[in-house]
Amino acid sequence: MACPHFERVLAVVTQRLDQTETDRLGDRHEQKALAGHFIHEALDMIAADRARAFLTPIGETDESRIADEVLATLFGLGPIERLLADESVENISVNGCDTVWVQYAGGVKRRAEAIAESDDELVALIRKAAARLGRNERRFDIANPFLDLRLPDGSRLNAVMAVSERPAVSIRRHRHEQVTLADLCELGTVDKTLRDFLYAAVRARMSIIVCGGTNAGKTTLLRALLNACNPDERLITIEDRLELCLAADPDRHRDVIELETRTANIEGTGEITMQQLVRNALAMSPDRLIVGEVRGPEVVDMLSALSTGNDGSMCTIHANSSQAAFSKIATYALRSTERIPVEATNRMIAESIDFVVHISRGKNGQRQVGSVREVTGTSLGEVNSAEVFASNGSCPARPRSPLRPTTQQRLADFGFDCSPPGQESVPEDQQCPL
Repeated sequence: MACPHFERVLAVVTQRLDQTETDRLGDRHEQKALAGHFIHEALDMIAADRARAFLTPIGETDESRIADEVLATLFGLGPIERLLADESVENISVNGCDTVWVQYAGGVKRRAEAIAESDDELVALIRKAAARLGRNERRFDIANPFLDLRLPDGSRLNAVMAVSERPAVSIRRHRHEQVTLADLCELGTVDKTLRDFLYAAVRARMSIIVCGGTNAGKTTLLRALLNACNPDERLITIEDRLELCLAADPDRHRDVIELETRTANIEGTGEITMQQLVRNALAMSPDRLIVGEVRGPEVVDMLSALSTGNDGSMCTIHANSSQAAFSKIATYALRSTERIPVEATNRMIAESIDFVVHISRGKNGQRQVGSVREVTGTSLGEVNSAEVFASNGSCPARPRSPLRPTTQQRLADFGFDCSPPGQESVPEDQQCPL
């Protein structure tokens, strides 16, 4: 809960910021620095009042806590910021103001203190965040009870109200913002052979779909794949809310455009959809088109883009297996305005997708790539594919089936040693039995 004198300091600082027209400062860091100056002025006023009343001065610890909570309220998520300050926190689930669960790295889950005095206060807190923290201001009210938002630290916030008994907030943190395939190898997500294979596939400009369940690590894997691209390639990313944030690493990505969807305003106009962004991105001369998460009619434009010269493009999709990704894509295409038949969609998949990579999270919290499927063509209206890497569940995927000769040659040109059919790509003592 808030420290003593918190409300008074918050009121003073809010008033001073309103009078200063902070929008002219533009930079968020400048605004926070100015707010910090006003906080110290307010604390000095309180100290003077207490001295005149012969009261004990506020301790440095309490002053520091008041300052932190005011800044968190004005520029963050208030009491939730205390939880986000812990680097080991992976997920935060808020089921009403006083039911808070925190999941830590390694899978440990604990209950935390209440983050607001009431559900109304919780809704007000999230509403302020929706107005301040995203690239585009988003509404959170009875008319718009769903909120998806990227927080300044890269975490992903989802909130609902009105449609549930109590307001609920879920925060997922991406703990590996600058992750590489080498990092994933050290984490046990892939082994050395699969790391080298994925690196070569990216450099060979092969088109890849990353699939998996919720919180499986799809975005982290996609980011690692993109970090293997040539730094000078022109990348255009399309997301519902910014998560990849490739522009934050200009050494790895020098030519990046990040596009984000937008919800309708209070008049019901101004909405920008994923499908609109995909179509517009094709006119922006991308070397690779990256769709953060395909889950609707934009899949048709995505497949069209991949089959007409945008080799090496990538996307993520929710699917329970590498094989299930094909039927998921076909379902989305059926829901599009064009209502593309399944057979036609499967032909587009065969013409545009090279590999489907499936990642999952085990009961112990370990994320692993368990399957890589190579698309080989179509027959009788179905997608033909071969699972070239697979796992028995206890270790990352290992070589299973031979790649097509043409694929082997493309990967060999970028350093991946494809063993002939019938031979293992890694020594026998390193093999994981299937």
